[in-house]
Amino acid sequence: MGKEITIWTSEPDYEEVRKYMEEDFPEMSEAERIAIFRQGNIDCLQFQREELSMKFGKHMAYKEIDSGQLADCFEPNRDTLSIRWFVDEKGDLRCDDVHHDGVNHYLYRVLKRDIPQSEVDYLKNAIRTGVAYRSDIERCTERLGDAISAVYGFELPQPERQAERGQAR
Repeated sequence: MGKEITIWTSEPDYEEVRKYMEEDFPEMSEAERIAIFRQGNIDCLQFQREELSMKFGKHMAYKEIDSGQLADCFEPNRDTLSIRWFVDEKGDLRCDDVHHDGVNHYLYRVLKRDIPQSEVDYLKNAIRTGVAYRSDIERCTERLGDAISAVYGFELPQPERQAERGQAR
């Protein structure tokens, strides 16, 4: 893959479709075409949520998503000014969420099915206290990019060998 794959952004590039919009709506003003383009982009988010309506279990970023639906990862906050969800070069679903006082960067992963509760508790505490390492996260969770790439048909690199269970933390 080698680069990020954007799933949806609140700031799409109108210039990429300007020619087609002018051909399809020649009687409209530029402002009207842009309004249609923006509404289409909003509609596209709902389409993406429907396409990615898969149940995995609880997902962790800074919180658990109780529904277990992948689609529920794609839920903007009320104070969001700009947002972009993407699959990064490691196959992880991520989000950059710009709001009035900064930017939040989210990592979405799914808990492994057979992970002992003690490991889940350790991971939650490590995240909460700011001492979680990538190896902790990979030991307890799986990336979501594989499910997303199956829907959209793009290639992902194979994950690096997961951290061995029982290694020193």
